[in-house]
Amino acid sequence: MIRWGFLGAGWIAQTALAPALHSANNSTLQAVASRDTERSAALNPTHVHQRYEDLLDDPEIDAVYINLSNEAHYQWSIAALAAGKHVLCEKPLALNHAQAQEMADTAKKHNRVLTEAVWHQWHPRFVRIRELIQRGDLGALTSIDSSFCFTGNFENNYRLDPQKGGGSLLDVGVYQVHVWSALNPQNGVVNIQSVDCTMSATGVDMTTQVSVALGNGVRVKALSSFEMPETQSLVISTEQATIECLGNDAFTSWNKPSSMRIANQIEEFAPVDPYRLMVENFSDHISDKPAWILGLEQSLYVSQVLDQIKECKA
Repeated sequence: MIRWGFLGAGWIAQTALAPALHSANNSTLQAVASRDTERSAALNPTHVHQRYEDLLDDPEIDAVYINLSNEAHYQWSIAALAAGKHVLCEKPLALNHAQAQEMADTAKKHNRVLTEAVWHQWHPRFVRIRELIQRGDLGALTSIDSSFCFTGNFENNYRLDPQKGGGSLLDVGVYQVHVWSALNPQNGVVNIQSVDCTMSATGVDMTTQVSVALGNGVRVKALSSFEMPETQSLVISTEQATIECLGNDAFTSWNKPSSMRIANQIEEFAPVDPYRLMVENFSDHISDKPAWILGLEQSLYVSQVLDQIKECKA
């Protein structure tokens, strides 16, 4: 049984990760540390720590989930790894590639596992898509077109603070760039053809639309927004067919049925909790059991691409 500690007790920890951990068959929530001890206790851990450092010093914790604002991922992931803990860190892994690389180097130095919690990649629908594309069942990949947009009330929220890694690209664009890497693992050269942004008064991107040509000729487009009607789409084209996630949950299908169209065929997927699948796979992996986790190579590539996009929109 893997004993987990949470740094932070925010909305995702409350609504998704804590319930996933409590229902997982190989994990237990040993401790939580946050600025609000009542909120920490509400997650039903065995212990509540007053300080992040106290949780990292706790010898009863095997793995740490980092649920802090974006700019804190780098500092506390490195601290947790140096304390001998395995780390599951919320997306984005870091604010830039240099930070992500240092985090990866720290994980290697201390022989610990570091994984970015891009939870939709554990969903059976996306697993099916990844297998179809990587096996070449439908011929070579030719294009990926996606969107992840919603309108939110972000008053006093880190998402509007450029110093805290705010903006739509690092919040919902990261999911889409991860799809590029997962389906096109050769990665390589990224030729950015266009980047269009609208900015907030605080200096973060409220909307970012990008068009990119990957090194092997795959064309990709992505739309991320905090100010457009709620929509999620993912359309993948190959030499032989088009795959489309149906409904409005291409990246956030959670505890409800989902489906996709492959050419003229519909495939249905039963309700599933991909957060639980993520936790169970991570716990099995660090227990040396068969499991799939998101590799650091993919996260490092994604951080490089995000840096390129940010440079183009600057």
